[in-house]
Order: sequence, then structure tokens, then C-alpha cells
Amino acid sequence: MRTLTALSVVTLALLSSAACAASAAAPGAATTPAVGPAVAPAAAPTAATGDIEVKVGQLLRAALLRGLNGPDRQLAEFRGRPLLINVWASWCGPCRAEMASLERLAWREAGRQFAIIGISTDDYRDQALAWLKNSNATISHYLDQQLQMEHMLGATRLPLTLIVDASGRVRLKVYGAREWDAPESLALVRSALAEPPLHKQEK
Repeated sequence: MRTLTALSVVTLALLSSAACAASAAAPGAATTPAVGPAVAPAAAPTAATGDIEVKVGQLLRAALLRGLNGPDRQLAEFRGRPLLINVWASWCGPCRAEMASLERLAWREAGRQFAIIGISTDDYRDQALAWLKNSNATISHYLDQQLQMEHMLGATRLPLTLIVDASGRVRLKVYGAREWDAPESLALVRSALAEPPLHKQEK
């Protein structure tokens, strides 16, 4: 699969869950356990181009999102309200496990305060579509192209969830699966959006 640059993260023991290495060998292969949800540190805003990762505290760059279960969209179209981005793959067990909680969140009143989208890192479109059909997904999902979003978002392991404010600035990165409709997860999202952009998320 894909070889990505290593991302240094601050480990936060929020839940006891596993994450998939983004460089897993193939769909259906055993996934590599990793320390459960970890939150990435903040970085001072700088101009970033190409394959450079957008850190916490920095603005997302422009990107065209290729639609899986809907039309293509520009990433910038989501500005104006907070955004939750979930990065996943069909072969990643923890990704599949947390997907239902994102669907539930999207239909709850609390989840309507921000947009929720998914980005698949699958190499093959049909594999991503098959999983979405099997899971009865209603959230808008997009397929990464040529590792663009993996590199920009820092998806060295999966699942990865980003909380982005209305201006397009990354407030929080969480590696590992969570129940996103659980009270503690909602509190984490609210806290990230309420704090100054460069606040370091850690206990």
C-alpha cells in the first residue's frame, strides 16, 4: 500500500482502541495495533505546499475532493461552519467500527452544528464504494487521489479524525477509533473549537 512520512504525536489515553497503519500491506490483511486515540500537537501557522502536512493550528490548503457517494466538491466549499473530517479505508477494522457512530452523530442535533465528511484512502474506488454500500452510509464520502489528502492531513495511521473550524483551520487531530456520538467525544469537539487555534491538546 502506501509509504508515508512519520508523524510525531502526543499520546492521549482517551479510549482503549486500535488504529490501522496507513501503510498496511493489502485489503483484508491483518492490521497493526497502535496506541488508541492520540491527539497531535499544535504548530505555528506557516505556508505549506505539495506533500507537506497541515499541522494543528494551520489552514487547510485548497483541494478537489472526488465524490464516492455524491458529487465532487472543493474542500474550501466547507468553510463557513466547523467541519469533522474522518479519514478511513475499507480494509481498516477500527475505521469500520467507528463509522456507525459518525452516522449517528450526523443525525443528532449536536452533529448538525458542523459538517461531517469521510475521505477514503483505498487504492481502488470499487472497494471503498462496496464498503459504503454495505454500511448504508449517508455521510458524504470522497476518494483520495494520488495521496494528496493523506499527505496533507497527516494520515500515517487510520482512522484519523480532524476537527476544523469555520475558517478552515485545523483545531484537533485524533488518531484511533472513537464513539463520536458519545458525550466525551462531543465534549472534545466542543473544547477544540472553543479554544484558541494554537492550543496544544493534551492532558
